[in-house]
Amino acid sequence: MTQYKYTAYFENEVLRKRPYLKKEWCIEVVNNPEKVEKQEDNRFRFWAKISELDNRYLRVITLEDKKTIHNAFPDRRFEP
Repeated sequence: MTQYKYTAYFENEVLRKRPYLKKEWCIEVVNNPEKVEKQEDNRFRFWAKISELDNRYLRVITLEDKKTIHNAFPDRRFEP
């Protein structure tokens, strides 16, 4: 089983600003994405629909190892 880590930014800023987010949702998105894109800074974007989030898409950003979660937010503009 993959062991996920979290950046200090995720732990201290993202979860503080978005207290409704759950780490389990972020892991679910990374494990079962509907779409993945590499960013220009060697990070990766993952999208998946989360039923507990009113069926909205959650975007999760990881570092280049795809195991360290750096950011997450509901993505209102995502088109599957």
